[in-house]
Amino acid sequence: MRYSVFTVSIPDLEPEAALREMKALGYEGVEWRVVDQGEALAGKPGFWAGNRCTWPLSRLLEDADRIRRLTQEMGMVMPSVGTYVSCEDLAQVELAMQGVSRLGARQLRVGVGGYDGKAPYLPLRDRALRRYCEVAALAGRYGLRALVEIHMNSLIPSASAAADFVRHFDPAQVGVIHDAGNMVYEGYEQYAMGLALLGPYLAHVHLKNARWETAGDRPDGSVIWRAVSAPLDQGVVDVAALFRALREVGYEGWISTEDFSTEHGTLEKLRRNREFIRRVEAAG
Repeated sequence: MRYSVFTVSIPDLEPEAALREMKALGYEGVEWRVVDQGEALAGKPGFWAGNRCTWPLSRLLEDADRIRRLTQEMGMVMPSVGTYVSCEDLAQVELAMQGVSRLGARQLRVGVGGYDGKAPYLPLRDRALRRYCEVAALAGRYGLRALVEIHMNSLIPSASAAADFVRHFDPAQVGVIHDAGNMVYEGYEQYAMGLALLGPYLAHVHLKNARWETAGDRPDGSVIWRAVSAPLDQGVVDVAALFRALREVGYEGWISTEDFSTEHGTLEKLRRNREFIRRVEAAG
């Protein structure tokens, strides 16, 4: 397996500096965050606003040659591109695909929509499936693979839900991003079972961790629990078990760290994560 970093998780680094640091630590790839984002809050870069390692979607075609050159000059690979476009907006999807194609990357994330339990699930899923038929057609046209991500509060919070969604499509055009960290919040299944269900649709892996903490009491006196980000070696995800399951299904692709924990600074976090991954690999 090969390792990259999803730049949403390193918001205080400019792209050039990010590539240098990742390369020095032994990462081989970069998953660029691409979205038109808001300004930094109080002047401080954050994961979701003011992220300095994000490329604007509206300028992706214009910036693509520079992004490709920066990445190639550092000897890095773009295993996927982390866009935030949704199947509900096909114009934005096509814009993203045009830019990703020019970058020379072959995969990009395309969302399926959220789910909060307040509306019937099946009609929303079926609508997303109809929209994704058009996404898949665009992916075929541009020679790309559109990826859905296992994500909490979405239509596909588990591997089985993702497998059920993508089975309608050609795996050359549509794949799945496995995310065990998101499955701490919602959708946990045994890793081996979920990966087996995904089969040829397993296209990419995001690696992060989370843990549960108490968050008060309900009116009936029961305890409220919530999941929060945790350092890669200090959360609920059993990374060693995940890696064993990935090897058992023959996965030889990319794993992108996407660490939203804040216990350590960005450079220290990058270093600690790479060292932890090496220890996990060495232990088998």
